[in-house]
Amino acid sequence: MTESSINKPPVWFWIASAIALIWNGMGVNAYLQQAFNTEGYQEMYTAEQQEIAANFPAWVTAAFAIAVFAGALASIGLLLRKKWATTLWILSLIAVIAQTAYVLINGYQSDMTMTILIIVFAFVFVWFSRLSASKGWLK
Repeated sequence: MTESSINKPPVWFWIASAIALIWNGMGVNAYLQQAFNTEGYQEMYTAEQQEIAANFPAWVTAAFAIAVFAGALASIGLLLRKKWATTLWILSLIAVIAQTAYVLINGYQSDMTMTILIIVFAFVFVWFSRLSASKGWLK
């Protein structure tokens, strides 16, 4: 057998990578809606929630952007089977932790289910990327 056939990822690798891309695509969409204060964003949140988000420190907004864009690029990296995806997943995880820590420490109302899902997915994607690298699926 050739090395490429030995290190060929299973079907579930592609499914998980596609899910990662969709999940992070939704994050990019959420960030862009907030950043551009779209009509859809305004309809989703109360005026008070919009005011809170508008007054976040710049570093929190930057952490949000880093989390979603690094995650989206990492997803693409997985689909391209690149080892650098792991580094971007770790960067995304750190940004997720920074952003959510600020929101939780300051006691802002938040959908706890979504907050927990975001953190869990961030950890799972780092784990998945490391697993994929250890199996030789990433080059």
